[in-house]
Order: sequence, then structure tokens, then C-alpha cells
Amino acid sequence: MTVVVMMVVMLRHCNGLNMNYYIMSCPMTEFIIKNSVNSALRAYQTLAAGLIRMHFHDCFIEGCDASVLLDSTDDNTAEKDSPANLSLRGYKVIDDAKQLENMCPGVVSCADIVAMAARDAVFFAGGPVYDIPKGRKDGTRSKIEDTRNLPSPFFNSSELIKMFGQKGFTAPEMVALSGGHTLGVARCSAFKNRLKNFDSTNDVDPSMDTQFMKTLAKTCNAGDDAEQPFDSTRNMFDNAYYNMLQRKSELLTSDQTLMADPKTRPIVNGYAMNQAMFFFDFQRAMVKMGQLDVKETGQVHQNCHKIN
Repeated sequence: MTVVVMMVVMLRHCNGLNMNYYIMSCPMTEFIIKNSVNSALRAYQTLAAGLIRMHFHDCFIEGCDASVLLDSTDDNTAEKDSPANLSLRGYKVIDDAKQLENMCPGVVSCADIVAMAARDAVFFAGGPVYDIPKGRKDGTRSKIEDTRNLPSPFFNSSELIKMFGQKGFTAPEMVALSGGHTLGVARCSAFKNRLKNFDSTNDVDPSMDTQFMKTLAKTCNAGDDAEQPFDSTRNMFDNAYYNMLQRKSELLTSDQTLMADPKTRPIVNGYAMNQAMFFFDFQRAMVKMGQLDVKETGQVHQNCHKIN
């Protein structure tokens, strides 16, 4: 097999996506999106977590089709207005990148912009460098009831393994993707169930470090919207998240359960010891996630907030 043929095979994917999808039709795509993400993160570092989370919430519901961006209408409540999505951030970054519509009308999909923005957010936050295939089309369905299929912060490891398995992910891939929580914060409403006196049905979660429990209780005294970073380097993409799991000091039930479960604990320990291994597995899992139920035919939304 010649080098040229080998390269073509590598660049093409079974679902029709292509690494060089825009190289002829809109060659400024990569530059414009990277510049939009970089400019936003220079002003607001915390947006890196928001862009990654947006991509995840998009792909897990109806596939990677930018349906999470669509606004509600008089006769439909969209995904973005679900309680699970009200804290999503980064919409303006996507809108800024959509200036590509002026250069290449009807070419660059909002779904590709969301996927590429998440990739670039990982890189600018200090994470692994990787590329993703492009060519996604934008969806026309966005319904609040579909968001019930998002993983809950109250899930245990068995529930997470089952839900991710339904999307084709292995347990190690699920643990690697969970490492995206190395960036950003969680609100008290998502973890107060683990604290004594904040949930009358539970005592303190035994999987939580006692001192850390006191820190979270102090945070929650400020109310349900009070924020706590997932780890000590909230704006840096690293493996600190897994170190926090080892110390019983992660926020969410769905996070700490990964250390409690003997099926996932060795994976956590491996990533805590070896950041390079985490980076390698994370990027592979992200590429795979970015190809969930992609639409090869359909619309390229002129405005990412509404159907053409």
C-alpha cells in the first residue's frame, strides 16, 4: 500500500467523516475556530470546562448534531432549557466561530464547531493535542425530554457503566472521559446529597474525606448555586482529578464512585500515576464520542440557535 493510499485510509472514517473535510470548501475553518476559542479563554479561562461539557451534552443526546444549541420555540422546549443544561456555558464562543458563515455560506456546521471548540479548549487548557474528523450535519430535533438520557451526578459506577455502555463505551473509556472534570466546578445542588444536615435521608457519605466534607459543607452554606472546583487546578487540564479521587475528595457521587468500585478503581489509580496514559486514553475516547450518531446528511444551520 502506497503512502498516499495509507494516508487516505487514515483520514477517512466509516461514518463518512474526514480529517480534511474543509480543506477545500472552507480552508480558514481551523484557524477561525481556534482563534475564537483562544480569545475566549484568554478572557475567561473557566470557559474551557464549559466547551467540553457542551460537546458532551450535545453528543449524548441525539448524537453530535448541535441540537444543544437550538433555542426553544412557542411549541417546543429545547434541550438547552433542561435543568441539566441550564449551567452550560460557551454559546458565545460558538457564535463567534460561526462568522465562518460569512466566508463560506452553508458549509461549516454548528455540530463541527462544537466538536472542534471542545478539542481546542482541551489543548489551550494544557491537555493533549489531537485532531478529529469533520463533516457532521446539524440536527432538527431538540426536546427537553431527551435530556433524561444524560448521566446523573447521583449515579453510581454500575449505572454509569451501563449508560456509557449503551453508547458503545467501555468502562475504561468512561473513566477517561470522566477525567474532563479536571476542569471547572460543580454547584452545591449537585453534591449536597453527600453531606450531613443537607439531606435528611442520608448521613455523611462514607466515601468522602472528613475534612473535605467540612469544606463542602461550608461551600453549601452559601446556597445551592455555590460553586466548588473539581480539583485544585480548575483551569488546567491534568490528572489532578484522579488524585482527588484517591484522597476521597471529589465532589459528585458519580465521580467518587469510580474509586469505590473495584472494577474502575485500578483505572483511576493508573491515571493518577500516569498523566500521559490519561491524556492518550482521553483523546481517543473524545474522538470516539465525537462520532456518536453523527448525521452525514441534513442541514448546516445558518444560525446555530435555530433550524434553517
